[in-house]
Amino acid sequence: MTTDRDLHAHLIGRQGSRSDLNTPVLVLDVEALDRNIAAMAGLAAQHGVALRPHAKTHKSVDIAMRQLGAGASGVCCAKIGEAEVLAAGGVTGVLITSPVAAPAAIARLAALAGQTGGLMAVVDHPDVAARIDAALATNGATLDMIIDIDPGIARTGVASAAAAVALAQAIAALPNLRYRGVQYYCGSQQHIEHYEERRAAIVERTAYLQAVIAALGEAGFAPEIVTGGGTGTHRIDLDLGVLTELQTGSYVFMDKQYLDCDLTGDGAVPFETALGVDARVVSANHSGLVTIDAGFKSLSTDGGVAVVRRGAPESAFFAFMGDEHAALVAPGIGTAMQAGDPVSLTVPHCDPTVNLYDSYHVVAGETLVDIWPVSARGRAR
Repeated sequence: MTTDRDLHAHLIGRQGSRSDLNTPVLVLDVEALDRNIAAMAGLAAQHGVALRPHAKTHKSVDIAMRQLGAGASGVCCAKIGEAEVLAAGGVTGVLITSPVAAPAAIARLAALAGQTGGLMAVVDHPDVAARIDAALATNGATLDMIIDIDPGIARTGVASAAAAVALAQAIAALPNLRYRGVQYYCGSQQHIEHYEERRAAIVERTAYLQAVIAALGEAGFAPEIVTGGGTGTHRIDLDLGVLTELQTGSYVFMDKQYLDCDLTGDGAVPFETALGVDARVVSANHSGLVTIDAGFKSLSTDGGVAVVRRGAPESAFFAFMGDEHAALVAPGIGTAMQAGDPVSLTVPHCDPTVNLYDSYHVVAGETLVDIWPVSARGRAR
């Protein structure tokens, strides 16, 4: 099978080689990426908060290593499969942020605990904690545990302060587990577009978190780590000062969902758009639209539609036209553009879009400088 490196390795380092990439292709501006990484690291350091960015966004050993190099204490992974891939690439300080409960997954977690440094995992039920402890005993390993707290969406996490205390007591009684703290991720609040509305929602939810922390403290389980937050709420979380570490993810890329949000309260955009999908016009036979080679298989659909970043009128409306195609619709666009013309798109939602590709085509300006694998692509298990 022909790989991205087979297709494009000869373009690395050649001036202006971005224009010669086969499309559709996932393109990453490395200079913008590094500025984003440095900006978030600096902001966290300024507030005395650790940064454990979420690698489910990028699924990349290369990017995780850049984050660690900029001062991150580790990275987050959504699933055991992501953690295995990143650990194999030398990434340490991994926190698995979704409960690991299936027997096969628990066995893998126990094996990984004996192989990599600084591994942590969340848990939300005493029975699961006991199963993890038993698997660790078989492997002669120990594991640091974080109690996942439900922020009100009923997806994962303990449902009350009393349940958090009971789980902490259960973990403390198990010889191969060590209680370290709590996780609180308010996912449904991250994309509230208006800053004051988002802030009010997080203030209310953080009050609940503080009540859980107080109950744990009274029971002798004051959390050392309080981890959570995201790109959408990072400024608010830092201001409130309850979290000890941030799990921000999408800031490295910036997708349309976050570009539509006022992240700072003053309308400023604190991070650059580093990720895009480059496509080409494949048909221009109608005056009001052109067809490009990026459809459902090239862009996630859960975050709306892509937007034109360059190569076509910014006012052009994007519309999916099937698995392989989309239309750009604007008055006269079919006469202004022709088949073969390049177009760069800002993606709707970066995480699932990245998961559609095998590689990042890393550019500096208009030159391809490297090709990085999406190391944990498809690792949902």
